[in-house]
Amino acid sequence: MDGTFNENDLSHVVEADRAHIWHHLIQHKPFETNDPRIIVEGKGMRVWDQKGKEHLDAVSGGVWTVNVGYGRESICKAVYDQLMKLCYFANTAGSIPGAIFAEKLIDKMPGMSRVYYTNSGSEANEKAFKMVRQIAHKRYGGKKTKILYRDRDYHGSTLATMSAGGQDERNAQYGPFAPDFVRVPHCMEYRKHELGHEDLSGEAFGKAAADAIEEVILREGPETVGALCLEPVTAGGGVIEAPEGYWERVQEICKKYDVLLHIDEVVCGVGRTGTWFGYQQYGIKPDFVTMAKGVASGYAAIACMVTTEEVFDMFKDDAADPMGYFRDISTFGGCTAGPAAAIENMRIIEDENLLGNCIDMGDRMLNNLQELMEKHKIIGDVRGKGLFLGAELVTDRATKDPVEEKLVQAVVADCMNQGVIIGATNRSLPGRNNTLCFSPALIATADDIDQITDAVDGALGRVFG
Repeated sequence: MDGTFNENDLSHVVEADRAHIWHHLIQHKPFETNDPRIIVEGKGMRVWDQKGKEHLDAVSGGVWTVNVGYGRESICKAVYDQLMKLCYFANTAGSIPGAIFAEKLIDKMPGMSRVYYTNSGSEANEKAFKMVRQIAHKRYGGKKTKILYRDRDYHGSTLATMSAGGQDERNAQYGPFAPDFVRVPHCMEYRKHELGHEDLSGEAFGKAAADAIEEVILREGPETVGALCLEPVTAGGGVIEAPEGYWERVQEICKKYDVLLHIDEVVCGVGRTGTWFGYQQYGIKPDFVTMAKGVASGYAAIACMVTTEEVFDMFKDDAADPMGYFRDISTFGGCTAGPAAAIENMRIIEDENLLGNCIDMGDRMLNNLQELMEKHKIIGDVRGKGLFLGAELVTDRATKDPVEEKLVQAVVADCMNQGVIIGATNRSLPGRNNTLCFSPALIATADDIDQITDAVDGALGRVFG
């Protein structure tokens, strides 16, 4: 290559990508003989690759992000106008879109009051972890530093957030990790036999699963545990909704032992489950809420760590302790494009009633998947909330033995060949990467939903016969 770049010359683009891009989450060896895939354009629910092939995107950009769909001119214009006025200033000072979006966001989150801007979900979670550690030093003599996290949950790709990662294959080869992160059991009713609760169901199982958290707190010592970090619906760990009775008991336990409750909404936040935030489905009153992907639907990088006034007030005593304020910065938390995009993203969700559409289309997709479950014995369980659903594949419904990951990926590949992009648990859970994942944009229509599940139907028939 001579260094001249012509974006219209797609063969040039492919070679530039092959030669210089280190992609996320994939093995690059196949690129020695096969072209990398380039996504060239997106509109609504669909994207086109470098070969001109159209794909219906059932995973909102691959990682649960593009909640309002592609090609939203009003968001692009809002970002452009803001960047021309002011692109950036460190968040030691404020900005107009930063203040306005924070106000609009807090209005959707009763009980919360303060927004800390960052550039990614991993970073947002790490800010909350740092606050917990600092509170331990400020108020508890440095003792309440332990942060509990749940098996199968995922909170980010930094070393600190991986220390709170419940997906062992994602963590493999990246240790040693930070100390004082402690795992609690998952709450997956479909696999309750793994927890020794075969005879429990519904609310009884939910309470037992939460009681397992209390057992860990008592084992570690309540005086050492500062926070509990959970996803409202476990995402990459298999799309797991907690059973009835779980969240009420979790809240009781946190209050009983003075443990701060951190809800990770990086995937579930901003409409994915049919409410603004996933925790609002369950009556939870968190101390921290983190969010990223859907906040601006991928039109600009933005993430938020949101907390209560009570937590905020813990860092205002710097007259007595000059080191006592939150001495932290996120460089790109000062970019104004993010909150500008987020304001317009929120307006679209409201004006187009996308929360209502999420519920309606989520119900349609759930019903479609349940019908597929009657037809294909390979589906052991269908679950989820709103437009955030999973179908777990098993070799035997009685034993619930998981299908091999390579066969699950064959279903994904078959759907891709049909022009439908779906997801699956992948290189995350040893022996448990057997769940197909669906998270179409909140703008999905009935025809879109039917096309997605028709593709899955065909793929299951071809892969498993």
